[in-house]
Amino acid sequence: MKIVDRGGGTPIVVIPGVQGRWEWMKPAIDALAQRSRVVTFSLADEPSCHTSFDVQRGFDCYVDQVRDALDAAGIDRAAICGVSYGGVIAAAFAARYPERTASLVMVSALPPSWKPNGRVRFYMGAPRLLTPVFLVSSLRLFREIAAAHSGVARGIGPAVRHAGRVLTHMFSPTRMARRVSILTDAALPDDLYRLRLPTLVVTGEADLDRIVPVSATREYGRMWPHARIAEMPRTGHLGLITRPDAFAALVVPFAEQAAHDSRGKRRAG
Repeated sequence: MKIVDRGGGTPIVVIPGVQGRWEWMKPAIDALAQRSRVVTFSLADEPSCHTSFDVQRGFDCYVDQVRDALDAAGIDRAAICGVSYGGVIAAAFAARYPERTASLVMVSALPPSWKPNGRVRFYMGAPRLLTPVFLVSSLRLFREIAAAHSGVARGIGPAVRHAGRVLTHMFSPTRMARRVSILTDAALPDDLYRLRLPTLVVTGEADLDRIVPVSATREYGRMWPHARIAEMPRTGHLGLITRPDAFAALVVPFAEQAAHDSRGKRRAG
């Protein structure tokens, strides 16, 4: 499996969203790597990941991929950070491998209760045919990009750069549709709802996230009352990309403190 392993310090594994490509998150990966050790990858069924994917096992392949990335990097325990679709993968991994999870970071994450709405089902009906419609509809994200950069004029450059990453590392509409279907059919671990690991739930502002409602991501706070909830101002769904330094400044100290506390508990035990 091809992994990206950069930086030094407290290890953080970052799981991408439903588009499956780690490159879309590159600004966040760059920012995290300035302050920590960050490991990431594209999802297992992406050809660029160079690993096997068993359609019959479906969602479990993504969960096992996190374990395999830790093994490849020689890391016993790490903060597991799931972005959007990757949030459910992170939660399922933590339930299955709590001994390898120092903490959880859920970033604009889908909750386990999520079901595709009418808009998502529309695209799933003919994903390849409807790709142009999907791309045009993505223009609605510019409002969020402009807000993060204090205005329309300043937002144009970052928007163009993000579009460049998307086009250079193009998503597969059929694989995206299959991932949604896989999640809908997944049997998530029962232990997921009983997790007591240090958890940070990161959202943007409710009126700027046009992908996953903030209220949906905050379901993790109701599932896990011990979780810390943090909102990134002037962001929506793309906060880790539009404000990567602020994202890293939020996530890295949390991961460092959780790792420190975990080491202390193991020594005491």
